[in-house]
Amino acid sequence: MTPVTRQSAAISARGVTRAFRSGSQVVDVLHGVDLDIRAGELTYLIGESGSGKTTLVSILCGILWPTAGDVRVFGTDIYTLSDRELTDFRLRNIGFIFQQYNLLSSIDAASNAAVPLIAQGMRVVEARDQALAMLEKLNIADQAEKLPSQLSGGQQQRVAIARALVHAPKLIVCDEPTAALDATSGRRVMNLLREVAIQRDRACIIVTHDNRVFDLADRIVELEDGRIIDQGRQLSETD
Repeated sequence: MTPVTRQSAAISARGVTRAFRSGSQVVDVLHGVDLDIRAGELTYLIGESGSGKTTLVSILCGILWPTAGDVRVFGTDIYTLSDRELTDFRLRNIGFIFQQYNLLSSIDAASNAAVPLIAQGMRVVEARDQALAMLEKLNIADQAEKLPSQLSGGQQQRVAIARALVHAPKLIVCDEPTAALDATSGRRVMNLLREVAIQRDRACIIVTHDNRVFDLADRIVELEDGRIIDQGRQLSETD
């Protein structure tokens, strides 16, 4: 197969460092990370607590600025954008699935799923229609008018996934989506993500330490002490 290059990568990071100040000390969390990620694959980012994986994924998706280095997401050098441009880029191109779901408690499931579309300026009625279609794909449309408090944990997670996918983002980022789940539920969620999130023009990165679902990844990237120690193997349909 053709190896991934910076020009063909969905996400490309070069020389990424990140340092934090703690009192009078400067703590280096990332040390010159180089990483390319292909679209159409499910990539896991793993490592022990404190290895830098959350910091790295936050930089890759435009939440946390690097101290040095650059990041291109589908060809856009995101850290050359202004704050406003970067916010708009994230809104239009990135979907987030948080471990704690972060649903708005005062609105129903359909409205929660529609939030990214409404934030982009779409009319509420149209946004809800699109959200309902996504909830239907996730087999939870019958819960569309319920508040988060009326949903089970698994149902809330599906609403969170619908919210992340409803605006057809090019990059999907998940933070420990199976951490609070048993083995069966965890595999169900990961299989669901593979089914609805993985497309040829879309990249999906999952931060996880759950080795029960490692076999579902196309690629596993491992960090240790702020450095990538294993970039895994890019898979193809012919492998």
